[in-house]
Amino acid sequence: MSAALQIALPDIGDYRDVPVIELLVKPGDRLAVDDLILSIESDKATMEVPSPVAGTVRELLVAVGSKVSEGTPILMVEPAEAGEPTPAPEAPPAASSPGPAAGAGPGAGPLSRAGEGQGEGPALSGHGASLTPTLSRTGEGDRRAAAQPSNDDQRPVTSGDVHASPSVRQLARELGITLDRVPATGPKGRILREDLHAFVKAALQAPAQAPAASSGIGAGLPPWPQVDYEKFGPVRREPLSRIQTISGANLSRNWLTIPHVTNFDRADVTEIEAFRVGLNTETRTPPARVTMVAFLIKAAALALKAYPRFNTSLEGADLVLKDYVHIGFAVDTPKGLMVPVVRDCDRKGLIEIATEMASLADKARAGSLSGADMQGGCFSVSSLGGIGGDGFTPIINAPEVAILGAARSRTEAVWDGQAFQPRLILPLSLSWDHRVVDGVAAARFLGHIASVLSDLRRALL
Repeated sequence: MSAALQIALPDIGDYRDVPVIELLVKPGDRLAVDDLILSIESDKATMEVPSPVAGTVRELLVAVGSKVSEGTPILMVEPAEAGEPTPAPEAPPAASSPGPAAGAGPGAGPLSRAGEGQGEGPALSGHGASLTPTLSRTGEGDRRAAAQPSNDDQRPVTSGDVHASPSVRQLARELGITLDRVPATGPKGRILREDLHAFVKAALQAPAQAPAASSGIGAGLPPWPQVDYEKFGPVRREPLSRIQTISGANLSRNWLTIPHVTNFDRADVTEIEAFRVGLNTETRTPPARVTMVAFLIKAAALALKAYPRFNTSLEGADLVLKDYVHIGFAVDTPKGLMVPVVRDCDRKGLIEIATEMASLADKARAGSLSGADMQGGCFSVSSLGGIGGDGFTPIINAPEVAILGAARSRTEAVWDGQAFQPRLILPLSLSWDHRVVDGVAAARFLGHIASVLSDLRRALL
């Protein structure tokens, strides 16, 4: 028998003390390489940690609710002997009672790496060996375990110890429900999706209580209005996605605590649009379609170098000045807006920026962005050029001190001193933190961006 190996949490970016939200294995389970061990949840994403080795789980070193960081020991594994077959996915055990088997039924599906439910599909089919034992312990298939509760079943009940499938746990996290508060109606005390719906319905029908002064909006403002919408006609309800819930709280904080001011300007992008169209006719490997956002990111990077006060963060009475230029860009996904970050934009060309943008945008829409992909931004760019509008006021992405917005460009008649000429004009907006910069600096910063977009030769100066 081989000596057990201690498995530690791998690199998860700059996160520290991230809570464990679900254990996907238990002692005695057999693992293959890349089988999922546990799920952790940061303030931006849910991540599932794979096993780096094949073998048998001997001991779990963390529990649901434990706070972990890179290097934290998470379990002991006895490595598989040479030539020993790796575990194959197990078929779910047949139910001998009318109750549903673990993980069965509508909506029961694997968890995505971004923490959002993806429904049924083959994406994680190779990890069935690590998931099945966890489910069968609380389902109909493992009668010996049900007859002889393990030591784990004697611990105080928490949301990690109750009987529920991964899809039900995911729905509970999205709704903000603690599972040990939900009455279970499924076989052997299993919580079903219907139990969550009933719990939410009961909470909505309970008499509304006035919010405590310490948890209200503050500043003497009245509480949020309580309205019986059903009195006026039929309604439907759907929960916000987890990304929307987190983003909403952050945006409210940023809007209420940062003194926003927005400047507006316009850039003549006639030449760079013709240049962009020409670039996209060229064949390159890997293929990369250059968008106007790539030009905006490059122009913003040059402006941050020329006006370094915009490349800062406010910490109390200190201003943190950054010697790197990492720029985030807003990506519209089915679950809400996400802001991945392109690093060292001041030292990269347009093609390299466009290539990285395409890769990050694909990951965002697939729900597979890592925490590191969204960290370290100095400045953000948000473009509605593909949708429309004449302008908007973007909300600053704290702890940054400014954000650039771009609307849809349109052809306008511009007087050149002798005649009107058709020119492609791009509306720009810059929201900035008045605690750090003033209106004169903001006008110069936005004017610098507009001048670079109007004449790319300025990028060489």
